[in-house]
Amino acid sequence: MTARLRPALAAVLAALCGVADHARAAEGYLASSPDLGKDEGRCRPNETGPAVIVTVEGLKDRTGNLKLELYPAQDGDFLADDNVLIMAGKTFRRVETRVPASGAVRLCLRVPGPGPFALMLLHDRDGNRKFGWRVDGVGFSANPRLGLGKPKAARARIVAGGGITPLTIVLNYQKGLGMAPLAATR
Repeated sequence: MTARLRPALAAVLAALCGVADHARAAEGYLASSPDLGKDEGRCRPNETGPAVIVTVEGLKDRTGNLKLELYPAQDGDFLADDNVLIMAGKTFRRVETRVPASGAVRLCLRVPGPGPFALMLLHDRDGNRKFGWRVDGVGFSANPRLGLGKPKAARARIVAGGGITPLTIVLNYQKGLGMAPLAATR
């Protein structure tokens, strides 16, 4: 890869997960708070819903943290800055947990009610709370194929019901110049 293409590719892949913090700062957005949306997203013991239970597939390893975020299923809002969404009264939810050492990996996230949403799952392998395309994994609800940019909201759209909505998200990791699932999942 030429030195000229490397910065452009990094910018595109950073936008993939909506984590271009330097761009947000330049636009005057507040810095994201890692606690935004957590209280609303945390499932209760014996959760009955409305909520989604996400089974995580394709983990590269058992290091770091998992972060699951819920967004409106509309292009202007999908992967938008959490502060902007909350200040506009729009849906944003988040749960974070350490990757378990073994066993099936499932995350529960409460949703505000039945309806369409889009989810993003980050495997933050180095635990730095930022997406690093060479290190971390990323997946989306409905498991769209990833190119050199983030998927459209319609391709990551799911419809949550009034109870528990089960779904599976397959993680993608750097493969060449893009992101793809691993050949063998763990």
